[in-house]
Amino acid sequence: MVKIHLLVRKEEISEEKMRMGTKLAVVLDVLLATTTITSALRDGAIEVIPVLTPEEGLEIAKEQTGDFILAGELNTKSIEGFVYPNPTEIRKMIRNKTLILSTTNGTVALRKSAGAKKVYIASLLNNEFVARSVHEEMKDDYTIVVVCSGNSGEFSLEDFYGAGHFISCLIHQNEDEMELSDAAKAALSFYQLQIEDTYEVLHSSYVGELLSRYGIMDELLLASQKGIVPIVPILEGKRVVREKTYTYFKSPRNGGC
Repeated sequence: MVKIHLLVRKEEISEEKMRMGTKLAVVLDVLLATTTITSALRDGAIEVIPVLTPEEGLEIAKEQTGDFILAGELNTKSIEGFVYPNPTEIRKMIRNKTLILSTTNGTVALRKSAGAKKVYIASLLNNEFVARSVHEEMKDDYTIVVVCSGNSGEFSLEDFYGAGHFISCLIHQNEDEMELSDAAKAALSFYQLQIEDTYEVLHSSYVGELLSRYGIMDELLLASQKGIVPIVPILEGKRVVREKTYTYFKSPRNGGC
Protein backbone atom coordinates (compact mmCIF):
# COMPACT_ATOMS: atom_id res chain seq x y z
CA MET A 1 0.00 0.00 0.00
CA VAL A 2 1.29 3.46 -0.91
CA LYS A 3 2.00 5.63 2.12
CA ILE A 4 1.74 9.42 2.22
CA HIS A 5 3.74 11.30 4.85
CA LEU A 6 3.75 15.04 5.40
CA LEU A 7 6.58 17.14 6.81
CA VAL A 8 5.40 20.58 7.90
CA ARG A 9 8.84 22.28 7.97
CA LYS A 10 12.07 21.81 6.03
CA GLU A 11 13.80 21.26 9.39
CA GLU A 12 11.97 17.92 9.65
CA ILE A 13 13.72 16.56 6.55
CA SER A 14 16.13 13.75 7.35
CA GLU A 15 18.46 13.46 4.39
CA GLU A 16 19.43 9.95 5.52
CA LYS A 17 15.81 8.78 5.75
CA MET A 18 14.99 10.40 2.41
CA ARG A 19 17.53 8.08 0.79
CA MET A 20 16.08 4.95 2.45
CA GLY A 21 13.49 2.81 0.67
CA THR A 22 11.70 4.16 -2.37
CA LYS A 23 10.53 7.70 -1.72
CA LEU A 24 9.01 10.28 -4.02
CA ALA A 25 9.38 13.77 -2.54
CA VAL A 26 6.93 16.54 -3.40
CA VAL A 27 8.20 19.92 -2.23
CA LEU A 28 5.99 22.98 -1.76
CA ASP A 29 6.85 26.59 -0.98
CA VAL A 30 3.68 28.28 -2.16
CA LEU A 31 4.87 31.79 -1.20
CA LEU A 32 6.94 31.81 -3.21
CA ALA A 33 9.82 29.57 -4.30
CA THR A 34 7.99 26.65 -5.92
CA THR A 35 5.42 29.02 -7.43
CA THR A 36 8.31 31.05 -8.86
CA ILE A 37 10.01 27.92 -10.25
CA THR A 38 6.82 26.58 -11.83
CA SER A 39 5.96 29.97 -13.29
CA ALA A 40 9.49 30.53 -14.64
CA LEU A 41 9.52 27.19 -16.47
CA ARG A 42 6.10 27.96 -17.91
CA ASP A 43 7.37 31.36 -19.02
CA GLY A 44 10.33 29.96 -20.95
CA ALA A 45 13.18 29.40 -18.49
CA ILE A 46 15.66 26.77 -19.70
CA GLU A 47 16.17 25.45 -16.17
CA VAL A 48 16.24 26.56 -12.55
CA ILE A 49 19.21 26.06 -10.23
CA PRO A 50 18.07 26.13 -6.59
CA VAL A 51 20.91 26.99 -4.21
CA LEU A 52 21.35 26.70 -0.46
CA THR A 53 22.82 30.17 0.10
CA PRO A 54 23.32 33.46 -1.76
CA GLU A 55 27.05 32.72 -1.72
CA GLU A 56 26.51 29.48 -3.62
CA GLY A 57 24.33 31.38 -6.08
CA LEU A 58 27.11 33.88 -6.76
CA GLU A 59 29.63 31.08 -7.29
CA ILE A 60 27.37 29.30 -9.77
CA ALA A 61 26.71 32.59 -11.58
CA LYS A 62 30.44 32.99 -12.15
CA GLU A 63 30.53 29.60 -13.91
CA GLN A 64 27.52 30.17 -16.17
CA THR A 65 28.24 30.50 -19.88
CA GLY A 66 24.68 31.16 -21.09
CA ASP A 67 22.22 33.89 -20.16
CA PHE A 68 20.92 33.73 -16.61
CA ILE A 69 19.02 35.61 -13.94
CA LEU A 70 20.27 35.59 -10.36
CA ALA A 71 17.29 35.93 -8.03
CA GLY A 72 16.84 35.56 -4.31
CA GLU A 73 15.80 36.73 -0.88
CA LEU A 74 17.07 36.10 2.63
CA ASN A 75 14.54 36.26 5.44
CA THR A 76 12.20 38.08 3.00
CA LYS A 77 14.82 40.82 2.48
CA SER A 78 16.39 41.76 -0.85
CA ILE A 79 19.96 40.63 -1.53
CA GLU A 80 22.39 43.00 -3.21
CA GLY A 81 23.01 41.93 -6.80
CA PHE A 82 19.96 39.63 -6.88
CA VAL A 83 16.57 40.19 -8.50
CA TYR A 84 13.80 39.76 -5.93
CA PRO A 85 12.22 36.37 -6.74
CA ASN A 86 8.69 37.50 -7.52
CA PRO A 87 7.28 35.32 -10.32
CA THR A 88 5.42 38.17 -12.04
CA GLU A 89 8.63 40.20 -12.29
CA ILE A 90 10.83 37.28 -13.36
CA ARG A 91 8.30 36.47 -16.07
CA LYS A 92 9.32 39.64 -17.93
CA MET A 93 12.96 38.59 -18.34
CA ILE A 94 13.31 34.81 -18.04
CA ARG A 95 12.69 33.44 -21.55
CA ASN A 96 15.57 31.25 -22.79
CA LYS A 97 17.58 31.91 -19.63
CA THR A 98 18.65 29.93 -16.57
CA LEU A 99 17.21 31.04 -13.25
CA ILE A 100 19.64 30.76 -10.34
CA LEU A 101 17.43 30.95 -7.28
CA SER A 102 18.27 31.40 -3.60
CA THR A 103 15.48 31.51 -1.01
CA THR A 104 15.29 31.14 2.75
CA ASN A 105 13.05 28.08 2.71
CA GLY A 106 11.98 26.58 -0.63
CA THR A 107 15.32 26.08 -2.35
CA VAL A 108 16.81 24.71 0.86
CA ALA A 109 13.93 22.21 1.17
CA LEU A 110 14.51 21.10 -2.41
CA ARG A 111 18.20 20.48 -1.92
CA LYS A 112 17.66 18.67 1.40
CA SER A 113 15.15 16.36 -0.35
CA ALA A 114 17.55 15.44 -3.15
CA GLY A 115 18.17 11.91 -1.86
CA ALA A 116 14.67 10.74 -2.76
CA LYS A 117 14.16 8.55 -5.83
CA LYS A 118 12.54 11.56 -7.48
CA VAL A 119 11.89 15.12 -6.30
CA TYR A 120 8.90 17.02 -7.68
CA ILE A 121 8.37 20.76 -7.47
CA ALA A 122 4.73 21.54 -6.67
CA SER A 123 2.52 24.57 -6.12
CA LEU A 124 -1.15 25.36 -6.40
CA LEU A 125 -0.44 26.23 -10.03
CA ASN A 126 0.52 22.66 -10.95
CA ASN A 127 -0.46 20.32 -8.07
CA GLU A 128 -3.04 18.57 -10.24
CA PHE A 129 -0.44 17.67 -12.86
CA VAL A 130 2.28 16.73 -10.38
CA ALA A 131 -0.27 14.41 -8.74
CA ARG A 132 -0.97 12.82 -12.12
CA SER A 133 2.75 12.25 -12.71
CA VAL A 134 3.28 10.84 -9.20
CA HIS A 135 0.36 8.48 -9.74
CA GLU A 136 1.92 7.24 -12.99
CA GLU A 137 5.28 6.72 -11.25
CA MET A 138 4.32 5.13 -7.94
CA LYS A 139 4.11 1.46 -7.01
CA ASP A 140 2.70 -0.33 -3.97
CA ASP A 141 5.89 -0.15 -1.93
CA TYR A 142 6.48 3.57 -2.57
CA THR A 143 6.26 6.29 0.05
CA ILE A 144 5.18 9.78 -0.97
CA VAL A 145 6.82 12.42 1.22
CA VAL A 146 5.07 15.77 0.90
CA VAL A 147 7.39 18.51 2.16
CA CYS A 148 6.14 21.89 3.34
CA SER A 149 9.12 24.24 3.31
CA GLY A 150 7.73 26.25 6.21
CA ASN A 151 8.84 29.69 7.27
CA SER A 152 12.30 29.88 8.89
CA GLY A 153 11.59 26.92 11.14
CA GLU A 154 7.97 27.81 11.72
CA PHE A 155 4.72 26.30 10.43
CA SER A 156 3.47 27.79 7.13
CA LEU A 157 -0.29 28.02 6.59
CA GLU A 158 -0.05 28.38 2.82
CA ASP A 159 2.23 25.33 2.44
CA PHE A 160 -0.09 23.26 4.66
CA TYR A 161 -3.02 24.27 2.46
CA GLY A 162 -1.02 23.52 -0.69
CA ALA A 163 -0.08 20.11 0.70
CA GLY A 164 -3.74 19.34 1.33
CA HIS A 165 -4.56 20.36 -2.23
CA PHE A 166 -1.85 18.07 -3.61
CA ILE A 167 -2.99 15.12 -1.47
CA SER A 168 -6.58 15.69 -2.60
CA CYS A 169 -5.44 15.68 -6.24
CA LEU A 170 -3.44 12.49 -5.71
CA ILE A 171 -6.41 10.72 -4.12
CA HIS A 172 -8.54 11.70 -7.13
CA GLN A 173 -5.93 10.08 -9.40
CA ASN A 174 -5.74 6.84 -7.43
CA GLU A 175 -8.48 4.24 -7.13
CA ASP A 176 -6.54 2.12 -4.63
CA GLU A 177 -6.45 2.79 -0.92
CA MET A 178 -3.55 4.87 0.39
CA GLU A 179 -2.24 5.14 3.94
CA LEU A 180 -2.05 8.75 5.15
CA SER A 181 -0.08 9.90 8.18
CA ASP A 182 -1.94 12.01 10.74
CA ALA A 183 -0.27 15.16 9.42
CA ALA A 184 -1.32 14.28 5.85
CA LYS A 185 -4.90 13.68 7.03
CA ALA A 186 -4.91 17.04 8.82
CA ALA A 187 -3.69 18.90 5.73
CA LEU A 188 -6.29 17.18 3.55
CA SER A 189 -9.08 18.05 6.02
CA PHE A 190 -7.93 21.68 6.24
CA TYR A 191 -7.90 21.99 2.46
CA GLN A 192 -11.34 20.42 2.09
CA LEU A 193 -12.79 22.84 4.64
CA GLN A 194 -11.28 25.84 2.80
CA ILE A 195 -11.44 24.55 -0.77
CA GLU A 196 -13.17 27.69 -2.11
CA ASP A 197 -11.14 30.14 0.00
CA THR A 198 -7.70 29.79 -1.57
CA TYR A 199 -6.85 33.48 -1.89
CA GLU A 200 -8.17 34.22 1.60
CA VAL A 201 -6.03 31.45 3.13
CA LEU A 202 -2.88 32.69 1.39
CA HIS A 203 -3.67 36.31 2.20
CA SER A 204 -4.19 35.53 5.91
CA SER A 205 -0.89 33.64 6.27
CA TYR A 206 2.17 35.31 7.80
CA VAL A 207 3.97 35.61 4.46
CA GLY A 208 0.72 36.64 2.75
CA GLU A 209 0.34 39.50 5.20
CA LEU A 210 3.94 40.55 4.51
CA LEU A 211 3.31 40.59 0.76
CA SER A 212 0.15 42.64 1.33
CA ARG A 213 2.06 45.09 3.52
CA TYR A 214 4.65 45.50 0.77
CA GLY A 215 1.89 45.99 -1.81
CA ILE A 216 2.86 42.83 -3.74
CA MET A 217 -0.67 41.68 -4.44
CA ASP A 218 0.00 40.30 -7.93
CA GLU A 219 2.12 37.51 -6.41
CA LEU A 220 -0.69 36.47 -4.07
CA LEU A 221 -3.17 36.41 -6.91
CA LEU A 222 -0.87 34.30 -9.06
CA ALA A 223 0.08 31.87 -6.29
CA SER A 224 -3.58 31.25 -5.40
CA GLN A 225 -4.57 30.01 -8.87
CA LYS A 226 -5.08 26.25 -8.95
CA GLY A 227 -4.37 23.95 -11.88
CA ILE A 228 -3.39 26.51 -14.52
CA VAL A 229 0.17 25.32 -15.33
CA PRO A 230 0.20 21.77 -16.77
CA ILE A 231 3.91 21.13 -16.27
CA VAL A 232 5.81 18.81 -13.92
CA PRO A 233 9.22 20.11 -12.78
CA ILE A 234 11.67 17.70 -11.15
CA LEU A 235 15.08 18.05 -9.56
CA GLU A 236 17.83 16.41 -11.62
CA GLY A 237 21.06 16.60 -9.67
CA LYS A 238 21.14 20.24 -8.61
CA ARG A 239 18.97 21.55 -11.47
CA VAL A 240 15.22 21.76 -11.89
CA VAL A 241 13.97 20.86 -15.34
CA ARG A 242 10.59 20.28 -16.89
CA GLU A 243 9.97 16.52 -16.96
CA LYS A 244 6.47 16.50 -18.45
CA THR A 245 3.95 18.82 -20.01
CA TYR A 246 0.36 17.65 -20.05
CA THR A 247 -2.31 18.78 -22.46
CA TYR A 248 -4.33 21.35 -20.57
CA PHE A 249 -8.03 21.66 -20.96
CA LYS A 250 -10.51 23.51 -18.79
CA SER A 251 -12.90 21.16 -17.05
CA PRO A 252 -15.18 21.51 -14.02
CA ARG A 253 -12.51 19.74 -11.93
CA ASN A 254 -9.40 21.51 -13.23
CA GLY A 255 -7.41 22.68 -10.24
CA GLY A 256 -10.15 21.92 -7.73
CA CYS A 257 -9.30 18.24 -7.06
